[in-house]
Amino acid sequence: MFMDYIAFDLETTGTVAGVDRIVEIGAVKFVDGEVVGLFSTLVNPQMAMPAAASAVNGITDEMLQGRPLIGDLLQSLTEFCGEAILVAHNANFDAQFLIADYKRIEIATPRGVILDTLPMARKIFPGLPNHRLSTVVQHLNIPASQYHRAEDDATLCGRVLEQIVQKIAVDNQAPKIENLIALTGKPAFYFPVIERQPKQLDLLSML
Repeated sequence: MFMDYIAFDLETTGTVAGVDRIVEIGAVKFVDGEVVGLFSTLVNPQMAMPAAASAVNGITDEMLQGRPLIGDLLQSLTEFCGEAILVAHNANFDAQFLIADYKRIEIATPRGVILDTLPMARKIFPGLPNHRLSTVVQHLNIPASQYHRAEDDATLCGRVLEQIVQKIAVDNQAPKIENLIALTGKPAFYFPVIERQPKQLDLLSML
């Protein structure tokens, strides 16, 4: 009854995509309920880590020194994700940060549909005080060591989807992807297709 998918999460310098920067990427590949692959790295944002963001995720300027730039990571992230189903908690937040950088750097994006466990959890587990990832994880008794680090939160998100799938399974069969998309209450969500634009000819250099 298991599904195969990749859960992902980001840590950032703030909340505004295209202005604030990614400082950590975590993507965890699940196959038959087991973690079989991992893409996890800190990212040099080329700016100082704001104190407010550092207070949440514990990531400091010292931790980010010498780490790769986002432009050096996106191609590998795309190759890791491929066409797999993607899942994140409050997926639009994380996706918009990645979309801003994919567009800026003009690198092809992953092609799998993106599921959001936040609206899904609201429907499947009503009555909770809120549906933050930590609240849902605690409600489901999923073991958790820490929050607000990308790899850990991605893993927890993957486990939440696992429980949602088990909750709505019929005759021990995993639901169709169309049913999971419908459970989000939104149209199917994908990263936009991004192609590198050809460089304009420098006419002066031809004179």
